[in-house]
Amino acid sequence: MDIDSFLGIMGRMSVFVSLLLAFFLLTVKTQNKLANRLFAAYLLFFVIDNIGIFITEDFVKNNLNLEFFRWTTCALTIPVFYLYILSVCFADFRLKAKHLIHAIPFIVTNTVFVFRVYFLNDADKLQFYNHRSQMPEFYGFQLMLGFQIILYSIAVFLVLKKYKEIYQENYTNPRTSIFKWLFQISTVFFALYYLSIAKNVLRFTDFESLWIWANVIMQFLALIVTCWFVLKALNYPELFRGIDSKLQLARDILPRKNENTIEIKEEKSDVITTQISILKHYMIEKEPFLEPSLTIQELSNQIEIPVRDLSILINHHMDQHFFDFVNEYRIQKAMSILKNPSKRDLTVLEILYEVGFNSKSSFNTSFKKYTNLTPTAYRNAS
Repeated sequence: MDIDSFLGIMGRMSVFVSLLLAFFLLTVKTQNKLANRLFAAYLLFFVIDNIGIFITEDFVKNNLNLEFFRWTTCALTIPVFYLYILSVCFADFRLKAKHLIHAIPFIVTNTVFVFRVYFLNDADKLQFYNHRSQMPEFYGFQLMLGFQIILYSIAVFLVLKKYKEIYQENYTNPRTSIFKWLFQISTVFFALYYLSIAKNVLRFTDFESLWIWANVIMQFLALIVTCWFVLKALNYPELFRGIDSKLQLARDILPRKNENTIEIKEEKSDVITTQISILKHYMIEKEPFLEPSLTIQELSNQIEIPVRDLSILINHHMDQHFFDFVNEYRIQKAMSILKNPSKRDLTVLEILYEVGFNSKSSFNTSFKKYTNLTPTAYRNAS
């Protein structure tokens, strides 16, 4: 088996797995349909790009305009992935007309191709295809894709940063698998895309054999990543829940001293101290932290402090994320149970559910962060 045949086999496998997953995402019953459809669209664009590895030369030469158009669909792949990240992070995300701005590179490329490629005669099209690596249109298109990868990689990680900050300031459910998953998949995907930039540079050199082997390696990695995504999606369905993107961070709520408006004075220290005292007393007396899905909005309703003020109180004046603030009470509750001789029969798993956690790994991480001991070690030391 030669290298081209091996490359074709891997390409077909990647296409098959991607189409299978896309079909699953488009047909499965779920509340988060938009995210699934966007990722299915990403997979379909990936398939369109990937079939170039194994489609025959005869088919290409008989359908050159279709082949040229297939190239341009690459300009939609990463923007669709970016929109997918937004849809998973934020439950209130909806596609709007303004999102068509992400299609501008695709539209511009096809506009250029209309005047420079699509309407050429068959002989000139074939000449363009056979010498595409030397053509300025193709070179410019590859350069544009490289810039697109860089810009969207920055945009994706800025979205994830915002998601994490909003989550920590407004939610307490310790299941942070959504952020971890999105961070993992984004890191892996963009690592592959940056490798593809390096691979495409080889296209414009004389190292043809090296470029072919680079394609083999990229196909192998793409196949592994696609299969990994399938396994993760099947084993962790909770990865498709989002949060409200309209929630504000405490730093955005606080007045800014450099604004050209009348500076709003800070609350008097005695008022803040009183509010903190009321909040701490309520947390100890009523134990709202026992609810695993407690949010800052729910706590605001219970304690009758506006959510805006409560967010500033905890995140600014107490210098804690809401996530850490609530988990601290959960850990203290768990510590008292672990030290209680009458509750020695309770397992660590039973205790973490009792105090408001719903993930053993998150409980162990938070407990060790607070006590420098694992729950089991703490119990044995008591």
